[in-house]
Amino acid sequence: MGEDELVLLDFWASPFCARVKIALAEKGVAFESRAEDLFNGKSELLLKSNPTYAKVPVLLHNGKSVNESSIIVSYVDETWASPALLPPCAYGKAQARFWADYIDKKVFEAGSSIWRSRGEELEVAKKEFLEIVRTLENELGDKAYFGGESFGYVDILLIGLVSWFDAYERFGSFKVEDESPKFAAWAKKCLLRESVANVIPEADKVYEFIAMMRKMNGIE
Repeated sequence: MGEDELVLLDFWASPFCARVKIALAEKGVAFESRAEDLFNGKSELLLKSNPTYAKVPVLLHNGKSVNESSIIVSYVDETWASPALLPPCAYGKAQARFWADYIDKKVFEAGSSIWRSRGEELEVAKKEFLEIVRTLENELGDKAYFGGESFGYVDILLIGLVSWFDAYERFGSFKVEDESPKFAAWAKKCLLRESVANVIPEADKVYEFIAMMRKMNGIE
């Protein structure tokens, strides 16, 4: 690879890939997206670049691979200084990383439990998911964004995952807005940002993709 060449190993529906694309867009950094076929054979480049997990996203910067979406977003922030995604002070950075860790451990798995479940298990999954959203809403409080007045690191990590929320709502027969209106308002505001709107896939397509995965897993 030549100098300053940037390639993202990507999958259109991945909320984790969306995080990276949003971060790069916020920085105004051009990159090449290479779509991966995760179901019919992963590329040799992906297997070589991420031999531990063999999953996307992978960011290739001048031939060197960076893996795991939250780590990639941090890398992007450190590599291209402006605009900063993390707060300037050490305490602010620590707080952002705490909530990033919470989001990574809780949100996607809880949401996935909704589309994987039926009956009583579905009700338990919905309750857990909505409790997590309420926790995030309490942290957001009356702030414009999780970091304060500026769209930043935590917002990017979370809004990528929100791209699947519509599907969770459809499969679980609920509305996040009814339970956590401030969180829903934050999400709507983020989705209007150009960096986000140009990246997040259409809700109907995500729903169809998850419906396909439900069938593959024998869930009807």
